[in-house]
Amino acid sequence: MTSSAPLGLQGAYLQGERAGHDELRSRLLDVAVNLLVTDGPESLTIRRIATEAACTTTVIYTMFGNREGLAEALYLEGFERFRHLLERVPQRRDPLEHLGGLVLAYRQACLAEPGYYSLMFERAIPGFEPSERARTLARAALNIFDRVISECISAGYLNPTQPRKIADALWAAAQGAISLEQAGHLRDGATYDAVTQATISYFSADKD
Repeated sequence: MTSSAPLGLQGAYLQGERAGHDELRSRLLDVAVNLLVTDGPESLTIRRIATEAACTTTVIYTMFGNREGLAEALYLEGFERFRHLLERVPQRRDPLEHLGGLVLAYRQACLAEPGYYSLMFERAIPGFEPSERARTLARAALNIFDRVISECISAGYLNPTQPRKIADALWAAAQGAISLEQAGHLRDGATYDAVTQATISYFSADKD
């Protein structure tokens, strides 16, 4: 049995440097998304973010490249936060119950992160288009749905088909209800529950 080698001075320094870099990056993204919510997309200038974060513009340019790079980082950060929230949903022995827990957690994530939600789904920054790589990574953040749907198919709850097909239909139904709720057209999550459950039922193996 081998034990890991001690970090040593250089290793400890590099580890601390990486941690500091990640902490600063997270702080800059939080500052940017808060500005977006409170002051709108026109506030997202490198100078304004640097002022609010008490750092130099050089730091931001080095970390994100330019305003477009910052917008893409915000877009990806939103999906990454959603992934973490979904992965914290307790595992259940019954995959259909697990799927139901994920559906509820997805709505909660959208409502808890309005700034990131607007970036991810509502084109909150005019002119910003995520790269194909960013779109691929964003969809991958929701792969937990594909996995649990696959388990539901294996357990006989859902019709045998591509899990991604069911996941995307469920995602579309969820987003439609959430967008209406965010815009004030729905007062609560009742419609969200109805349309997501209807989508799951549509693919049910017990459906006539």
